[in-house]
Amino acid sequence: MLLPAIIIVLIYSYGPMVGLVIAFEKYVPAKGMIHSKWIGLDNFKYVISLPDTYRVLYNTVYISFMKMVAGLIAPIIVALLLNEIRAMVFKRLYQTFIYLPHFLSWIILGGIMLDILSPSSGLANQLLQSLGFEPIFFLGDNRWFPYVLVGSDVWKEFGFSTIVYLAALTGINPSLYEAAEIDGANRWQQTRHVTLPGMVPIMILLATLSLGQILNAGFDQVFNLYNAQVYESGDIIDTLVYRLGLQQAQYGVATAVGLFKSVVSFVFISLSYIFAYRFANYRIF
Repeated sequence: MLLPAIIIVLIYSYGPMVGLVIAFEKYVPAKGMIHSKWIGLDNFKYVISLPDTYRVLYNTVYISFMKMVAGLIAPIIVALLLNEIRAMVFKRLYQTFIYLPHFLSWIILGGIMLDILSPSSGLANQLLQSLGFEPIFFLGDNRWFPYVLVGSDVWKEFGFSTIVYLAALTGINPSLYEAAEIDGANRWQQTRHVTLPGMVPIMILLATLSLGQILNAGFDQVFNLYNAQVYESGDIIDTLVYRLGLQQAQYGVATAVGLFKSVVSFVFISLSYIFAYRFANYRIF
């Protein structure tokens, strides 16, 4: 039963790794990987010398870290609120609404965000103007763009993570709530002393596993929302690779950047699994 999945992984995940040799070549498509000139680490030296490299690396880590934090806090709050709803009809209805954006692509959500945040006709700026504030160019202002990325990412994905926390809530022993109620604890005290401690293991697990995504700031999202005006605050490693490789045809340089990202991500993923095993007793095998 595992054989088809293994074959797919070998073909589409491990097979393309042969192309990593391009990172050490002055790659010319007409000559191919075998006959292109070998230049060693020159592509990596060139990438380090680029004036935008450190800014792009900072943007990637900064945006990813904010997404990680917001993506952990928002689902916990929503799961606790949903857990207090006693009418199952409304609870399932709310779950469906918050879960729906997860199934939409960033092509669709990007168009929705453009309409909502438009400086002239967007709903957000119309609301600001009605309150007496000046309109804000959310997608063209470097001060606001990173937070737009974080907010829209949380809006899209927090419903999926909420389900994980709701599942964790079902595993808490009901007798603990009964004992707390007998001791005179109100709903907030029960949440504080029973619910949250019961959710700690899954919180630790998701937090540590998210370390592996520290260099994945979301290419699909950024590519569909950013523009040249916000390169300073929104340009990330993946969009840099896209411009170098596909727009400027610097295949070797783009591969070098991608290889650097993969190596660092591998280190973070390894550390995240070590931490997950140590603090949450989570293991793959």
